[in-house]
Amino acid sequence: MSHETEKPQSAPAGRQGGEGGHGGGAGRQVAQGDRGRTTIADGVVEKIAGLAARDVPGVHAMGGGITRTLGTVRDRVPGGASSRSSVTRGVKAEVGEVQCALDLDLVVEYGFPIADLASEVRESVIAAVERMTGLDVVEVNIAVDDVKLPEDEDEEDGGRTIR
Repeated sequence: MSHETEKPQSAPAGRQGGEGGHGGGAGRQVAQGDRGRTTIADGVVEKIAGLAARDVPGVHAMGGGITRTLGTVRDRVPGGASSRSSVTRGVKAEVGEVQCALDLDLVVEYGFPIADLASEVRESVIAAVERMTGLDVVEVNIAVDDVKLPEDEDEEDGGRTIR
C-alpha cells in the first residue's frame, strides 16, 4: 500500500473483529448486531475489485509481467491454480474493520487514455466494493504496468485476450 496514507481505520472499541474467515487474508469485522457479527476476508474484497476492474473496457489484463507469467504457468498446470488466483491477480487489498484500501496492477489496451481509464477503473472498483461489502474504500492505487499493442501476441494464451 502507499506509504503516504494511513492504514485503514479500525472500528471504535467494542467492535473488534476476529481473525479468520475464508478465501485468503484475515477476516475483519464490518458489522455487529444483536445476533452476531459479520467479517469479510481480504480475499473477498480482492475478488470483487478484480472482477470490477476487468469489466472496464480498455483493461486488457491484471498484474505485473512476472505475476502474469507465473499465474499463466499455474493456470496451465492441472490442479495448479484456482479461479481465485486468476481473479485476484494484480489486486492487493488491505481491509480494516470499516475501511479498506486497494492496489491494482493493470495492463491497458493501446488507444485508451490511461488517465481516463484509471479513473473509470477506480470508480467501478469503489462502487462494487462499497455496495457489496459495506466497507468504506479510502483509496484505490493504480499502477499501469504495460500497454497491449494490437499486433502483440498475448504471451498468456497464444493470442486470445484473457481478463
